[in-house]
Amino acid sequence: MSEPKSQQPQDHVVYPLSHQIVAAFQFLSRIPIRKELDFTPELLRRSAVYYPLVGATIGVCVWAAGLLFAWLLPSWPAAVLALIVWVWLTGGLHLDGWMDTADGLLSYRSRERMLEIMKDSRVGAMGVLACMLLILLKLSLILSLLQNSPVQSGLAIVTATIWSRWFMTRAMQRWPKARQGEGLAGQFRAVGGRETQESTVLALLLTIGVMLFFLLLALQGIEQSALMKTMLYIILHPVVAWGVGTWAAGRISHKLGGLTGDTYGALNEGLEAVLLMLAVLILP
Repeated sequence: MSEPKSQQPQDHVVYPLSHQIVAAFQFLSRIPIRKELDFTPELLRRSAVYYPLVGATIGVCVWAAGLLFAWLLPSWPAAVLALIVWVWLTGGLHLDGWMDTADGLLSYRSRERMLEIMKDSRVGAMGVLACMLLILLKLSLILSLLQNSPVQSGLAIVTATIWSRWFMTRAMQRWPKARQGEGLAGQFRAVGGRETQESTVLALLLTIGVMLFFLLLALQGIEQSALMKTMLYIILHPVVAWGVGTWAAGRISHKLGGLTGDTYGALNEGLEAVLLMLAVLILP
């Protein structure tokens, strides 16, 4: 993940809600919201609450684009174009973190050397391979979902983007910073339990809203078995996001002595793929 321009921490600054939300969108996406902001650590801390909202917006855009492309084109090119939209909306931010993390962790060097490799702007062979494999996996999952009903594909894509970004907020609060306050992760050192709790509540509310919206779309034609599978998925995917994310973040933190901005992005990418896979396994 690239590092935004930041100022020194400003104590006792209360930022308007609109600034907090806009900061989250400007930091995590390329959705064009024109507003000049100073990315202070305090603003970044508060903006982390709204990461699930950014995820929901990205998910809705990807789903709508996927439906449009599937209406115009066969499934394969539609899935490829939907994935291109997905990457464009994030600016490749999290993929960059995924590649840098792969380069570092798969080098099997010392902790210090891993961190040096991850800080290098150049991408190594392990990063390229990891990126290719992830893209192929996500492409196949999007293809499978687009071949299902619009309701199931929308529910899966939107909830995956919500909870993968929710875990980024949790990771910022739960695990130490590998570079002791330096780099991108250091800008989020003040993220605490309050932000995690508020982000969790927001993710739950967004999930309930998304579920109700898609169930209303399918109310006339949904079968009882499909409804039960949908409810099972809704219950399981936050648990899976928490469980898999906790395991992965713990492993990374053990190797690096904490987390970095790159690992936040890598966790997001990995959880998106895991949650999409869960949807393919459960949803009809």
